Amino acid sequence: MFKTNYTELSEFVFLGLSTSRPIQHFFLAFSMVFYVAIVLGNTLVVLTVAFDPHLHFPMYFLLGNLSFIDLCLSTLTVPKMISDLSSGHNTISFQGCVFQIFVLHVLGGSEMVLLIAMAWDRYVAICKPLHYLTIMSPQRCLLLLSSAWVIGLLHSVAQLAFVVHLNFCGPNKIDSFYCDLPQFIKLACAERHIMQFMVTANSGFISVGTFFLLIISYIVILFTVRKHSSGDLSKAFSTLSAHISVVILFFGPCIIVYMWPFPTFPMDKFLAILDFMITPILNPAIYTLRNKDMKVAMRRMITQLLKMIKMS
Repeated sequence: MFKTNYTELSEFVFLGLSTSRPIQHFFLAFSMVFYVAIVLGNTLVVLTVAFDPHLHFPMYFLLGNLSFIDLCLSTLTVPKMISDLSSGHNTISFQGCVFQIFVLHVLGGSEMVLLIAMAWDRYVAICKPLHYLTIMSPQRCLLLLSSAWVIGLLHSVAQLAFVVHLNFCGPNKIDSFYCDLPQFIKLACAERHIMQFMVTANSGFISVGTFFLLIISYIVILFTVRKHSSGDLSKAFSTLSAHISVVILFFGPCIIVYMWPFPTFPMDKFLAILDFMITPILNPAIYTLRNKDMKVAMRRMITQLLKMIKMS
């Protein structure tokens, strides 16, 4: 992809989560169970939103896309980690590493913008219910989704543009189970402080800015609900507190990884487990299973799938 700009380096070696075989076996079982749950849960959400006409509303449209991004994020890293843990062959090609970084930042940037769009959707639904369908029209939803993917793409391209001319000195061991910019830059022959500032200025500030924007939006929603009706406050607080929990779990590792991209303690790879395995399970559970219409639609979808399996 950008191979002509680098010295001859054909592959990277992942050091993984641990060198202990018993711990590796634990992480192998853990990651397999969680990845199956991620695939089943998020695929069911996407199919339900896509094929159930009762859910063709802005909120579910955004939820379906969130599940799709979460599924892609997990698939980008977890199957490779499972393969490495089971085979002991912990390598990735140079092109594969760059591709993983590129797609990771496209998906991560898109999800950040999508979460902002979902917060806006909830604000309109709660604070301006009579104008909800007018404001959140199908055209507006498509615009929001397109903006999320475009911003994610631009963010990722901007990240790689800073490192496209890097040269490597020889070491190719990455102390993690996936490729990302901090580990990638750490192996390059470059002034580390300049690269650290680049990562912090781009991914770090975007993560922090988006996080505080979401928290402020949820606080505004709660104050608006309290001002209009004290009886609905507990229900709104319950819903939004669950959303805030997911936001913290998603943005917490991002902020730590990219605001301090070259830490002296190997915690980044364990924090990444939250984004790649825990959050993709919590999103369907919190954003969909707490919704009555979604649960009914998912039961209908499961029933239809079982009938199709029996007929075949």
